[in-house]
Amino acid sequence: MDLRLIELIGLTIIIHLIDTLAYSVRLNSVKSGKYALSLSLFNIFVLISRTANMFQAPLLGLIVGLSIEKGINPKWDLHLVIFAATTGTILGIVLIPTFLKIFSKAVDKLDIKGSVPSIVVEALHINNIKRMVKSTTKPRKSMWAKLRYKEIPKRLLILNTIITAVYTIGVLSAFYASTLVDEKYRLATSASSGMINGVASILLTLLVDPKSAIITDQALRGKRPYGDVKALVILLIGSKLLGTLIGQVLLEPAARIIAFFN
Repeated sequence: MDLRLIELIGLTIIIHLIDTLAYSVRLNSVKSGKYALSLSLFNIFVLISRTANMFQAPLLGLIVGLSIEKGINPKWDLHLVIFAATTGTILGIVLIPTFLKIFSKAVDKLDIKGSVPSIVVEALHINNIKRMVKSTTKPRKSMWAKLRYKEIPKRLLILNTIITAVYTIGVLSAFYASTLVDEKYRLATSASSGMINGVASILLTLLVDPKSAIITDQALRGKRPYGDVKALVILLIGSKLLGTLIGQVLLEPAARIIAFFN
């Protein structure tokens, strides 16, 4: 396997791992009542994810460019990258209990010290890393039981699934489409990836985030039980996982649609 492809797979796993853990921050914010502090600290993880995303497109461009040069269809390499998105999501699900345990302590420290950099430096100390490893917690069946799933809007979950599928394949399908058009249209075709992901991000911000925020805010104010936020997080993560799987099916049709309009 090409080194660039391995790097791309690794970056994709990191991006989707962090995106999955992002859902669980709602649980800590409601349980601790420190929503602003939780959000502030988690922005560090989001920054890592966005930085990884910056390197994804150039690596993908190199892989597709070499495939065109060698006359090889990059389709199966791109399916591997989508599989990496699913893998990152599953890893995120497994790590949520451990992440919440560590994240909760970090939020408490931020409340005392008031400095994110000092917490990051302290976390990198070898003794603290050992403590983090020892605090590993496995997901329990009780996490999924007796939750009020019926209280979560089904339309919200369907939207999250569709938007995740589009977000997962947005860049990949655009670059794949560049192999299906004439050479003079390749640059314009691959550049359309930004527009596709931009639309997905706008839809997420307009349609999914507000409803999720309402449920979280109601729980913070005591109008909803904590279990509703737990059910929300579990179902959103489940729909995200489903979205990455649907991305496998949508890759080629999406690429052909993009190629048609270029």
